[in-house]
Amino acid sequence: MSDTRIINPTSKRILVTGGAGFLGSHLCDRLVEAGHEVLCIDNYFTGRRSNVRHLLSAPNFELMRHDVTFPLYVEVDEIYNLACPASPIHYQHDPVQTTKTSVHGAINMLGLAKRLDAKIMQASTSEVYGDPDIHPQPETYWGNVNPIGVRSCYDEGKRCAETLFFDYHRQHNLRIKVARIFNTYGPRMHPHDGRVVSNFIMQALKNEDITIFGDGQQTRSFCYCDDLIDAFIRLMDTPDDVTGPINTGNPGEFSMLELAQAVIDLTGTKSKIVHKPLPQDDPKQRQPDITLAKEHLAWEPKIPLREGLVPTIAYFEGLVKEGFA
Repeated sequence: MSDTRIINPTSKRILVTGGAGFLGSHLCDRLVEAGHEVLCIDNYFTGRRSNVRHLLSAPNFELMRHDVTFPLYVEVDEIYNLACPASPIHYQHDPVQTTKTSVHGAINMLGLAKRLDAKIMQASTSEVYGDPDIHPQPETYWGNVNPIGVRSCYDEGKRCAETLFFDYHRQHNLRIKVARIFNTYGPRMHPHDGRVVSNFIMQALKNEDITIFGDGQQTRSFCYCDDLIDAFIRLMDTPDDVTGPINTGNPGEFSMLELAQAVIDLTGTKSKIVHKPLPQDDPKQRQPDITLAKEHLAWEPKIPLREGLVPTIAYFEGLVKEGFA
């Protein structure tokens, strides 16, 4: 039987590593909707097949189980490298594998991009700044990272990945893009990833105490997933001389106490706030300077925290009712 699909003449073959994860699945949604041929790979360490199940019937979507620490031989035009556990509870579970995912994964995907002359984007992180001495953090800040701490597998792994990207760019003239992601939230977050938004929501929905580490005055900036995916796509579409790194996040800054109170208000929970000791190397402040994103991507977040929390809470409510959380 002949294939009667109408192919978008401007469509690309795009690889998304970590595509069944929280952000990867939202990126796959956008790329499939735009008519691109999308190859999603994931080893399901933190990603879940259920995140992309709705895409399996799409003729321009393909799902493959693969670990980026092993080479991959496919034909694509662009690569979004999102593969890596991103929450402390997950990346500290197997820190050696976390470092391998960042470093070996970057080497393998860069090698693939070099062979294909494909454009490649690295999903880096605000964790490259460590516990910052500068606030907010511009891309020119080199960071304050503990190289031997419990978070180092992730922080230094991502820093090394950035090094590899820029060395491939300088040595092989590879077309690269590097996005430094600040705290992001939304539907499809893992309910037990240990991140503050999912923690607070899950505790609130179960009427458990909401746990705040430290005095609750430490701050984070929370970007809704739809805004972040828009930044990814805009960055990939920039001219080749725009390599990044570019901060992608919401500069709106909230303390942990403010976030907890917003979750309490929106869920109507009976939960009380309790305080516990602050974990090792936990940053006190985290806020992106998005001047470069505004300049090069014509981008800034549009969705305020409370607005984004509504569908996020609804997603977790569904998991709780179905017994998945």
